[in-house]
Amino acid sequence: MIWKQKADIDALNLRGKNTMLSLLDIEFIESGENYMIAKMPVDHRSHQPIGIMHGGASCVLAETVGSTAANFAVDQTKQYCVGLSINTNHIRSIKSGLIFAKAVPIHMGKSTQVWNIDITNEDKQLISTTRLTMAVLEKK
Repeated sequence: MIWKQKADIDALNLRGKNTMLSLLDIEFIESGENYMIAKMPVDHRSHQPIGIMHGGASCVLAETVGSTAANFAVDQTKQYCVGLSINTNHIRSIKSGLIFAKAVPIHMGKSTQVWNIDITNEDKQLISTTRLTMAVLEKK
C-alpha cells in the first residue's frame, strides 16, 4: 500500500468543503491499495458555452484526485505535495452524466511524484487522460 495516512473517504470529502470541490460537486468514492477515485457530475456548472464539458473542468477533477492522492502518499507531518505540471488530453466530449477520475502513481520519488489520471463516463468510455507531476516539499 502506498498510503502514509489512512485515506478515509469521509475525511477526504470533508477536506473539500467550501472549496472548488463543493462548487463542482466533486466527491471521493474509493481508495484502494495504489489508487484513488473521485466522481463529478457534468452539468451547467462544468459546461463551456457550446454545451459540453469545459476542458478545464476535467483538469480540476484530475488535479483534485491526483494531488489528494499525492498528499496521502507522504508523511503529512513532514511533507506536502503541490502541482508542478498538468497535461490533459481530451479524448471524447460529454454533455451530461457522471464522470469518474482514477489516479494511479507512475513515479513516487523523494522530490517528485507523477500520477496518471484517467477520466471515464458511466459507460467506462475514456473522456480524458492526464499526467500530473507533483513536487514533494518539506514542511518548515
